[in-house]
Amino acid sequence: MAGPTTAERGERQQESSVPPPVRRLRLPRPRTIIVLAVALVLLGAGGVWALYGSQWLRVERVSVSGTGVLTPAQVREAADVPLGSPLISVDTDAIEARLLRKLPRIDSVGVTRSWPHGIGLKVVERTPVLIVEKGGKFVEVDDDGVRFATVSRAPKGIPALELTLAESGSAGASLRRFGDDRLVREAVRVAGDIPAAVARTTRTVKVRSYDDISLELSDGRTVAWGSGEKGAAKARTLTALLKAAPDARHFDVSVPTAPASSGS
Repeated sequence: MAGPTTAERGERQQESSVPPPVRRLRLPRPRTIIVLAVALVLLGAGGVWALYGSQWLRVERVSVSGTGVLTPAQVREAADVPLGSPLISVDTDAIEARLLRKLPRIDSVGVTRSWPHGIGLKVVERTPVLIVEKGGKFVEVDDDGVRFATVSRAPKGIPALELTLAESGSAGASLRRFGDDRLVREAVRVAGDIPAAVARTTRTVKVRSYDDISLELSDGRTVAWGSGEKGAAKARTLTALLKAAPDARHFDVSVPTAPASSGS
């Protein structure tokens, strides 16, 4: 049987080279577009009304967590959350700023919306590491050196800070160079490095100058600490020294590589 002729083969090649017909996309009818647009507008308007205009999503309660010395009532009063306002419109940054300004005992606070009707206040209070006696009362100092509260009774287990800074001599030069606040921070730094066993019996942290800080323990023993530098090494040296000379009354770790003890 004879195969296709040259003319037939040419016609087939021409047919195969013709591109397939392109399907045209059907655009939505104008009426459909209008209906969808109206639906979106109504949906958006309904959402805005629900958030701002309805009674469904308004502030009805304020919850407080994390308090220790402060009471939840004190925190709520200082926060001054606008009850009855739309929850979405509550300025959480303004609430945080009010709390930090009115209650210095607060170190940080998280303000969150608790849908559908609540505001949550998660408080972190400052913890005293030293106290300063002033006029028969006690000023609490935290681990950043911030004097944040004055109380009528000294909290138990917190050492007292004594600043005995002379206005002349090397102590006076130290005061002029570093300033009172810096020296308080150095005392706080030392208090944070004291070994736990010693910290429990530390009654007083005395600051005479930047590099003359000492400890007075509850049993009358004293520790010359020096500056706040190399605190970890000084803590290890003091721990070893207390074991090596348990009857000594005075310990010097101001140079941790050359410690000393004396008295009995």
